[in-house]
Amino acid sequence: MLQISNSVSLADWEIELLAIRAMGNGGQRVNKVATAIHLRFDINRSSLPAVYKERLLAAQDSRISKDGIIIIKAQSFRTQEMNKEDALQRLKALILAVMVVQKKRRATKPTKGAIQRRLTDKANKKTVKQSRQKIKF
Repeated sequence: MLQISNSVSLADWEIELLAIRAMGNGGQRVNKVATAIHLRFDINRSSLPAVYKERLLAAQDSRISKDGIIIIKAQSFRTQEMNKEDALQRLKALILAVMVVQKKRRATKPTKGAIQRRLTDKANKKTVKQSRQKIKF
């Protein structure tokens, strides 16, 4: 069971874990041992609250397919157990990241002092660059 928050958790039957062979270097061992984990999680079939489902389905994440299935491939570690734990933590992080409400941005204007400093800096740069030019007679 994966605990998302105090009130939300996912049962083991909701998360499909499949061991596959990892890609990359590692010698002959890579071709023999299935250490990578392929995690599949169906958002629509899950027991998540409706708010979680809506936000997950609306999220623009490459790991979420059009059918509403989250696919995570974990192959960073050499052992299957560590890759399994990594995949579960990444699923939890994805779900929690979707639930974070972004603070609404308020448009602001620069202060009068900031505008004045910018203009004086521009004037200073102008005089420095003009003093580098060739003198015309």
